[in-house]
Amino acid sequence: MSEIKNLNPVCIWKNFYALTQVPRPSGHLEKVQNFLLDFAKQAGVEAFKDPANNIVMRKPASAGMENKKGVILQAHMDMVPQKTPESTHNFETDPIQPWIDGEWVKAKGTTLGADNGLGVAAIMAIMEDKTLKHGPIEALITADEETGMFGANALPAGELSGDILMNLDSEHWGKFVIGSAGGIDVTATLDYKEVETDADDAAVKVTVKGLRGGHSGLEIHEGRGNANKLLVRLVREAIEECEARLASWQGGNMRNAIPFKAEAILTLPKENVAALKELAQDWLEDFTDEYKGIESGIEVICEDVETPKMEVPVEIQDNLINAIYGCHDGVIRMIPSYPSVVETSSNLAIINIGEGKASLKILARSSREDMKDYIVKTLESCFNMAGMKVETAGSYGGWDPNPESEILHLLLKEYKELFGADGIIQVDHAGLECSIILGKYPHLDVVSLGPTMKSPHTTTERALIATVEPFWTLLKKTLEDIPEK
Repeated sequence: MSEIKNLNPVCIWKNFYALTQVPRPSGHLEKVQNFLLDFAKQAGVEAFKDPANNIVMRKPASAGMENKKGVILQAHMDMVPQKTPESTHNFETDPIQPWIDGEWVKAKGTTLGADNGLGVAAIMAIMEDKTLKHGPIEALITADEETGMFGANALPAGELSGDILMNLDSEHWGKFVIGSAGGIDVTATLDYKEVETDADDAAVKVTVKGLRGGHSGLEIHEGRGNANKLLVRLVREAIEECEARLASWQGGNMRNAIPFKAEAILTLPKENVAALKELAQDWLEDFTDEYKGIESGIEVICEDVETPKMEVPVEIQDNLINAIYGCHDGVIRMIPSYPSVVETSSNLAIINIGEGKASLKILARSSREDMKDYIVKTLESCFNMAGMKVETAGSYGGWDPNPESEILHLLLKEYKELFGADGIIQVDHAGLECSIILGKYPHLDVVSLGPTMKSPHTTTERALIATVEPFWTLLKKTLEDIPEK
């Protein structure tokens, strides 16, 4: 695993490896904050934790470059904690186990944390390098980006003094992002009084798993299966055809990840258990055919379990199943002026039903505020008809593209000169912190870039080794050529 420290450029990979050894799931960042502060002290640069729990570093300009525009290098310190079903990894205590698989760096049984650990590692490399020529540099390493962009949202005004923001949280080398979608968390809840299960009934746990999951912004357009939306089709038919009743449901665990697993415990007459299992097999065949070419490992498993004492009352059960069935999931429409980019989407991410409480959590995204409002009202309408309470939180706006950006055109020029190819200008459906930071520092000239990564937010997350060195080369050259004020 330590072999990744020897990859080129060593200055980035050794720092990334060090990050993998520090637990940093969203919501549990004390260890990585201390790690970054200790690093800055050893590197001889100013650093502090601000009131929003972000880490800020400052490196003065090289001699003779004091009149350059100030650059803010920005990344987030937290990572999405996803693991395979068989993994015993504890994200709050255990180091990530990275390994080299051909041209990729991956992790054993968990997310890798290259999102956004490679961006943080690049910032660390800049801060400790004594040979680079550059103007004034600030680093903003934000907290809890993955769960609500809390660090960016609470960023104090007046804390930063730079003129240019280079966000290092993009996943496609050679593409330069100049716009991204906004987002909002939608939560629907319902309290209910459980009823006793028929003492003669059996119980079966039905699980849909083996899906690819993925990033609910970057990969929502690929049509990957949502475990919650697949399971509801089976459950509804089981209720209609097998006299099944819903006792509990657990599906998904991150708002910004497409759920790859969901399970429900159903009670039903013992004589109907065989029919339920046949029904599950039929749905497996349907799902496999529907998702041919997209999903290759779908599983639908039925397990006999102890019959629970309580279950969801019929009228509540039917309302919840209808709401899950009717809830929009996936792409609503593409950007008319950028038809290859998703404009508006929603991800039915997390469902928890049981013990008298039901909760459905969705992350809705759009690059247009009016369409973000539209999808929220669409979801509210669906859940209100089921008698559920709907709340929203964590709203952030989209980042409007600026094709005339000075830093964008400098990067395109440097990229062409260094690599003999044209860079690609892109607008992303994934949420980036740039829009929030721009709201507090509207004068900033902003662009986002990074090496290539695949399947962030999943256990197949991986970083393409060959793209990290050119990324580093471009970053250094651009910092050297930043224009004067």
